[in-house]
Amino acid sequence: MVRRVAVLSDVHGVLPVLEAVLAEPDVAGADLVVVTGDHAAGPQPVEVLDRLTALGDRVLLVRGNADRELVALAGGADVEVPDPVSRWAAAQLRPDQVELLAGLPHPVTLDVEGFGPTVFCHGTPRDDEEVVLVDTRLERWAEVFADLPAEVATVVCGHTHMPFLRLVDRRLVVNPGSVGMPYGRAGGHWALLADGAVTLHRTPLDVDAAVARVVAESGYPDRQEWADYFLRSAASDAEALTVFGPRDGRAAG
Repeated sequence: MVRRVAVLSDVHGVLPVLEAVLAEPDVAGADLVVVTGDHAAGPQPVEVLDRLTALGDRVLLVRGNADRELVALAGGADVEVPDPVSRWAAAQLRPDQVELLAGLPHPVTLDVEGFGPTVFCHGTPRDDEEVVLVDTRLERWAEVFADLPAEVATVVCGHTHMPFLRLVDRRLVVNPGSVGMPYGRAGGHWALLADGAVTLHRTPLDVDAAVARVVAESGYPDRQEWADYFLRSAASDAEALTVFGPRDGRAAG
């Protein structure tokens, strides 16, 4: 059983924000750091994976859809990706990092003190690319959770880059938000599961300095534009919900 779990998600290859979050006392002091997918598809893929794996057995990496895509791209597959940075990032990875991403599990169930069996996933437990949102209708949630054992009372996900905490028919759902590509508010978003309670956190940072570091340390050709857009959280949560909304099946419902 794990007592204190820090949950990060969607780092997307942004080292300075990851470093700031890992330096938080509650993250540094957690028994386990779980990162729920999309680790390296961004401007500093090699450095981010090295930083995460340096945590050793204190970190558990869960597979995200972007991790699958990087593996496919690195293997020469013609994969459609929403962000051109993914093709560049895949070409930077060392063979051992491609192997690491290829072997990541999804989903993962851990026994967490105060929560019991807890599922950690990227999109949903059944699909690393499936979209669920804070305002997704209950019928859709019932479909998404249909195959979960009854004893699983907590599900931790990522994928949509917006933090939320809500009950779904007695089941607690946690999304920590994104470390490297936040929608709505700049900063590194994460969550802590401890003593039966969930707290959502945001690590503030000097965004100008973080952008400057990415520009100075990355070789991605469009790194300035990429960092300005994503690290400054140019897209609001309202805009992101409008874009993601149709993908949770609400139109069909």
